[in-house]
Amino acid sequence: MSDTEAAPEEPTGRDETGSEGPRVSVLTARDVPLGGPRAMKVRRTLPQRGRSLIGAWCFADHYGPEDVAVTGGMDVAPHPHTGLQTASWLFSGEIEHRDSLGSHALVRPGELNLMTGGHGICHSEVSTPDTTILHGVQLWIALPDEHRHTARAFRHYAPPRTPLPGGAARVFLGTLGGSTSPVETFTPLLGAELTLDPHTTLTLDVDPSFEHGILLDTGAVTVAGTGLAPAELGYAGPGPARLELANPGDEPARMLVLGGTPFTEAIVMWWNFLGRSHEEIAEFRQAWEEGSEQFGRVEGYRGSPQRLPAPKLPNGRITPRRNPVPQHDTPQERHR
Repeated sequence: MSDTEAAPEEPTGRDETGSEGPRVSVLTARDVPLGGPRAMKVRRTLPQRGRSLIGAWCFADHYGPEDVAVTGGMDVAPHPHTGLQTASWLFSGEIEHRDSLGSHALVRPGELNLMTGGHGICHSEVSTPDTTILHGVQLWIALPDEHRHTARAFRHYAPPRTPLPGGAARVFLGTLGGSTSPVETFTPLLGAELTLDPHTTLTLDVDPSFEHGILLDTGAVTVAGTGLAPAELGYAGPGPARLELANPGDEPARMLVLGGTPFTEAIVMWWNFLGRSHEEIAEFRQAWEEGSEQFGRVEGYRGSPQRLPAPKLPNGRITPRRNPVPQHDTPQERHR
């Protein structure tokens, strides 16, 4: 998925503290058009002014359920990426993926498609003719400096359904609830779809070195006593070894659990590029506009235009994004 925002607006958020759990910051999303006159809208939670990353997760677009007969569905022409991985996860519908590595794959519900951009890649994403309702999440993962120029790669994985007390999980990256994904990552990460039955409380054992984000898709959930509305993301910092989730509603709740060790490198992210300086971003843009082999070619895309042009660079310098200094949440701190 391509980031179409040249000058992104900043969403709002709130901070709450549960009496028996970690401090939880609630990040709200902003609506962003995906492109075209009948643009499908996505809800963007990351990045924003107060928080650029959760672990190495640096971008989160949540979309649907969208009736493609009304919206036109998804049709994103070939576009570039550097210094990151894209993780595609669907709840309903189907998307055709093509990239300059030569990958041609279908993104289906409950299956991870993980593309590594590294030094440079380009890809297209198109919802298939059989799709009636499109609903899912597009995520980006920042690559650490030592790996950000790695070779292009593509990985598909269909995680099994792991039963949990009062719910179930599909763990597509990392470990949760006794299930471990075989997909390798460049930094310690967690990514899982979690469903929670009505009127159920679930306490998850988590890595205390991780910070975590809970992105609510449907239903109702509280994170350590803090309520989330659909499309909101609850953030909890590192420290606790357990995370309590509760569904107070009458319907099942569905969410994504994202986590990882705090990513301490300063990154520069503009359009679809992730680098370390304004000058590097400008070089990436020029290479894409000149058709450099750094990104390769996508074969088989039949839409128009054949490739997305890069927007103009801003007048000022693009500055690095930094998270607040990670604060480890401890029982002593919570009850001061």
